[in-house]
Formats: sequence, structure tokens, C-alpha cells
Amino acid sequence: MTPPGTPRAAKLTLGPLLFNWPAEDRRDFYFRIAEEAPVDTVCLGEVVCSKRAPFFARHLPEVIARLERAGKEVVHSLLALVMSARERRDLAALAAAESLFVEANDLAGAALLAGRAHALGPFVNVYNEGTLAYLAKRGALRVTLPFELPAGALRALAAAAGAMTPEVALEVQVFGRTPLAISARCYHARACGLHKSNCQYVCEADRDGLDLETLDGRPFLAINGVQTLSYTIGNLVAELDGLRDMGIRRFRLSPQDVDMVAVAEAYRAVLDGRLDAGAALARLSELAAFAPFSNGFYRGREGAAPIATDPPRAE
Repeated sequence: MTPPGTPRAAKLTLGPLLFNWPAEDRRDFYFRIAEEAPVDTVCLGEVVCSKRAPFFARHLPEVIARLERAGKEVVHSLLALVMSARERRDLAALAAAESLFVEANDLAGAALLAGRAHALGPFVNVYNEGTLAYLAKRGALRVTLPFELPAGALRALAAAAGAMTPEVALEVQVFGRTPLAISARCYHARACGLHKSNCQYVCEADRDGLDLETLDGRPFLAINGVQTLSYTIGNLVAELDGLRDMGIRRFRLSPQDVDMVAVAEAYRAVLDGRLDAGAALARLSELAAFAPFSNGFYRGREGAAPIATDPPRAE
């Protein structure tokens, strides 16, 4: 096993919080992550809806300081959909702060960061080696790949990234509801009979998103403001060895309203060889019981397919 701290060691990232938690809850959540969670990197920033950002802004300096004192790398994540003049100004201001390591989540952000080292989030559609090479030449040193890629595509991209100079670090989300779409319209507001301009921040009531059902009453999707997510919780804890064999060394946990310290500990234990995947899956099932797990995309199946242990489908 590669010793921890070396460039090839497996690293855990806590992705940006996608949901609208109260500012004080969010602050306390990150304080605990700083002190207790075995993660290497923490992504901060509003990715879904810019209307939420001002509430947490006053806590951000203290949160960053606490995370950095605890030895965590802080990455500043940008919006996935930029629409207004104010959002463009905020995007440009963050991109211009050269002391920050910034993660773009759309091509507008990537264009502003061109020429300096930066990261790309999973909302940027890096589906093939040509796109990866183009974005790497423009300064992308770390790329979190899209959620829906199957194992074969991940393997091809990992091989391409490993051959680049400098090598591009690829990251894959291995826990959390899977974002599927983002829109200019606010689904949450419409569901509550409100308009986006006067949403009353109703999304705050649903800390893991608002579950949707089909007409025959089966759970189907979840909504989070302007974002659509999977109903199931993506879980690749049983696929960590396969991902590492491909050359992927960074693994992302997307925050949910569960004990994320315990979630991180389970993944860290598997990566360190102290816990087998079956025991980790049982532990995670206890921690995140609000929805079933899935790994269908990785297996080349429909994304909501339940956890499978058969070999990934050949492409």
C-alpha cells in the first residue's frame, strides 16, 4: 500500500454541500468535519442557487480557518449554472483570487480560470479523452468526472490522465445522491405554490432534497431548489478497489443529512485495508437509511439499479 501523504495515496474529498441547511447548522457541520473527519479536501461554496450564499458568507472565513488549521485542503466551488449579471460578477471575483484553489462547475468558470491551476467539478461534461486533454492544457489539474460514466469510460479517462504531463488527478463521487439536472426554474418553489423570485427559501425544509413519486406512488427522484437528483444514494464503496486499479486516487463524498464523519471513516477504513467492503456497506446502510443505495451507472446499467457485485458490463 502506498504510504499516506504520498502523491499516489488515496484521498477523500468532501464535496460542496448541495442542500440549503441553516447557516449555523452548516457552520457547525464544517467545524466537526475539520476536527473529526478523515478527509483530505473540503469543497466550500454554493453550487446550486446563488440566493442561498449570503446567509453562510459571514461564517465562511471562520470555517476556512478551522479547516486549514486541521490540515484540510480547501477548494472553492463555483456555481453550476450562471444566469444573472450579479452571478457573473461573483464568479469573476472568485476566479480572479489567485490565492484560492477554485473548482469550476461550468465552462464559463473554466474559461475564467484558464491559464492557472484549477479544478473542474462533476457538472462539467468531461466524457472523453479529447475533452480532458483540452481542459488540462488550459490549467485543469484535477477533474471530478461526471456521475453517470460507466467503469469502461472511467478506465479510459484514467489511462489518458495518467499519461499527461503534468498528470491530471481524477476524482469520482462514491457517496451521495446523484445530481441529474439543473434548471433556471425552481422546482421546490413551484411544488409549494411559489415563484422563484419569492421562493421563501422553502428548500430549507428538505435537508436531503424533496422526494418525488411517480403517479403510482413509487419513489423516483428528489428535487433541491433548481436541481434534480436521484432518489437513490449513489454508493461505490464496493468499487473502490476497481477504481484504484484504474489509477483513480481521489474519491468524493457528497454531504447528506447523516453522520458524515462516520461515512468518511467507513470509506477511509476500506481504502486503508482495515475494513472490507461488505462490512462497510452494512455500516453505511445503518448511517444512511433514508433511501436505498445504487451503483447502476458504474455497472453500465440504469443509474437507479441497486448495488450489484457482478463484474461491470464490458463496453
